[in-house]
Amino acid sequence: MVWGRTSELKYLNAYFDREGSQIVVVYGERNVGKTALLEQFVQDKPYSYYRARSASEREQRYLWGAEVGKGGGIVSKYPSFTEILQSLCVHKMNKKVIIIDEFQYIIKAGSEFMKELTAFLSDMAKEMQIMVVLCSSSIGWVENSMINRIGDAAHELSGLLKVRELSFETTMEYFPGFSMEQCIEAYAVLGGMPGLWRHFDDKLSIRENICRHILTKGCYLHYEGQRIVEEELRETSVYDTILASIAAGNHKLNDLYLHTEFSRAKISVYLKNLMELELVEKIFSYDTEGKANAQKGIYRITNHFVDFYFTFLYPNLSRLEQLSPEKFYLSFIAPAFKGYVAEYFKTVCQQHIEKWSKWKRLPIEVDRIGEWVGKFGTIDVVAQSQEGETIIGICNWDKPMMRYDDYEWLLFCAQKAKLHADYIYLFSVGRFDEKLDLEAKVKRNLRLISLDEM
Repeated sequence: MVWGRTSELKYLNAYFDREGSQIVVVYGERNVGKTALLEQFVQDKPYSYYRARSASEREQRYLWGAEVGKGGGIVSKYPSFTEILQSLCVHKMNKKVIIIDEFQYIIKAGSEFMKELTAFLSDMAKEMQIMVVLCSSSIGWVENSMINRIGDAAHELSGLLKVRELSFETTMEYFPGFSMEQCIEAYAVLGGMPGLWRHFDDKLSIRENICRHILTKGCYLHYEGQRIVEEELRETSVYDTILASIAAGNHKLNDLYLHTEFSRAKISVYLKNLMELELVEKIFSYDTEGKANAQKGIYRITNHFVDFYFTFLYPNLSRLEQLSPEKFYLSFIAPAFKGYVAEYFKTVCQQHIEKWSKWKRLPIEVDRIGEWVGKFGTIDVVAQSQEGETIIGICNWDKPMMRYDDYEWLLFCAQKAKLHADYIYLFSVGRFDEKLDLEAKVKRNLRLISLDEM
């Protein structure tokens, strides 16, 4: 079963139902669930699948041809792409799907594939209809290089589908055995990546899952944090240094410069590459009149699992080799885990605001949402309507109780941001102090939200 991909399946089926042949590009990060999505899409359709390799064009044709031969097709030892496609479509049918996974390897190796593919589809137009799905995990390449590499063939592309991370809400559906708190912790570690979710067991605690499925040598997730980075990047020593520095709390360009001693120009180039791969993002404070009190822009690791890896494993690899998973967890993860999860709890709260707005459960209709990152404090949630009505909020994960002075601090930050708060939402995994409870009973624009309400 594919979770949370209704709109993506609808998109693909719409192209399948169109008259004529189609070429659709499907792309997204590693582990985001592209393969599972496509498996669901073709489960009731005739299809063929080929996973391209990093190889020369001749070797690619040889490998693909060998697979076709094993499947009963008749091709020469070193077939042309046209010969391969003809063999795949020898049996006439209403419509067939051909999936070519990691197709960027074929394009990078030579220019013949797209020429032969578009010519083949044109020649076959009267005989049968074909939907070709070109799939890729290389986001940066698809968005920045693909069109130039395929040239005129770009005009033959029918559609482009970016498969994005799933929401926290889908995490809860996937892990019914986890409590709300455990789902938030799992989301903080794995993000919205179903390819990673399948390695966690909701019959175990989060600690047991981390020890068994991340910290244990030989398991898939033990190496995945590094693999995600190495798959797309050269000069990994530089990228690793920058990612480790961000994970250690150096979020500004100048902080990265002071820590790494790389030139600011060099850091900026490498950060640009990381942002193109959606491993890092630059956070700009929510646009308000209080710009003088806001930070200009800070960098954060966006891929949850890469962040977890560079926060806890990468700086302690020597001890990871020496200690048992349980001892490593207690020594290096447990002391800082609540603080780590707290950052992602903010994302969960923002997603709930968006969901409540969609369900018409808010006093305003949210047009945009973000956070205000100040020089002295942060407003975790800022949501505004088109008319300028504003909700602000803070999110408490790591303290057992949210206190009245947390509320006062939020009001202070709002003053610095020059934000008029029409409504105030306080999210807390722990309880609220008595003074806050009384304040919420008096002020109708103040809401205290526990995990149960979420």
